[in-house]
Amino acid sequence: MNKKPFVAILVSVALVLSMPAFSDEKVQWSDVPPAVQKTITENMSGGIIEEIEKETETISGKKTKIYEADVRMPDGKKIELKVDEDGKLIEIDKD
Repeated sequence: MNKKPFVAILVSVALVLSMPAFSDEKVQWSDVPPAVQKTITENMSGGIIEEIEKETETISGKKTKIYEADVRMPDGKKIELKVDEDGKLIEIDKD
């Protein structure tokens, strides 16, 4: 019996079921919690927010909502601010 078709179907189903874990949800500023807004505002150094996404990550064994703000700095460079749902700054990624 050829197992290749079965394996291909199984892998396809697994990928479809795992897609929500890899997808980011775009959110509006008004939907961002106040503590997260405060942290983003304090760390954007006069830049302009281009996009905010929300995703769920596992940190220290706990599922946590993470907000990622793409910010265009006054000098034209782009940074990404990662903030958890409680307003804790997790990372500033400079491109």
